Amino acid sequence: HVQLVESGGGSALAGGSLRHSCAASGYTYSSYCMAWFRQAPGKEREGVALIDRYGTTYYAGSVKGRFTVSKDNANNALYLQMNSLKLEDTAMYYCARGWTGSCYWNDRNYNAWGQGTQVTVS
Repeated sequence: HVQLVESGGGSALAGGSLRHSCAASGYTYSSYCMAWFRQAPGKEREGVALIDRYGTTYYAGSVKGRFTVSKDNANNALYLQMNSLKLEDTAMYYCARGWTGSCYWNDRNYNAWGQGTQVTVS
């Protein structure tokens, strides 16, 4: 079955950096859109960064220029490098797999989710 297991995240000072990883298994990894979402307390879950089956990347305006999403198809891995962190980046971060190889911002287009990892910026 499809499984996404996240690691990384943690705490950082504003202006610092953190890196997330997501290990995927149970399906043909390269064929699907992969995404990072986040949810802060009291807020709706929002898309942060997407990468489609061709490696094209998409970013939310709030993180563009600071976050970088990448994937390693050979190792079924997804990454999120977060630089120049801000207080408002504090949230639970989730990796997700899309229904298809194309990416969309609505989380209804994703059918597998990681367990989530907390990022706290102070």
